[in-house]
Amino acid sequence: MNNYADSLGNQQRYAEAASLLRKTAPVARRVLGESHELALKMRWTCARALYFNPDATLDDLREAESMLKEVARIARRVLGGAHPLTLAFEQDLQNARADLRAALDARETPPRSA
Repeated sequence: MNNYADSLGNQQRYAEAASLLRKTAPVARRVLGESHELALKMRWTCARALYFNPDATLDDLREAESMLKEVARIARRVLGGAHPLTLAFEQDLQNARADLRAALDARETPPRSA
């Protein structure tokens, strides 16, 4: 499922990828454990699908940021800070936070009057 969702994301079908992983990632976490590499990757892929989506809502961006924060924390504990996956998770966490900040700023900035 993770590979399929990743392919959907590569085709910019973000909503479909997020929907698929919202259903399957919890199953992987329950079966494999929350610190299993595949369970982490599935949540990472889901978060990326949420924040890469140009139609993402603020709730989607918040969910992505929260998911990446937890994934990065677990990866740092389990895999170590120098592991390539941990570094990728943390980079995407920074990107998701920047997107969330930009969305919040855009929402708070009043439109210019002509």
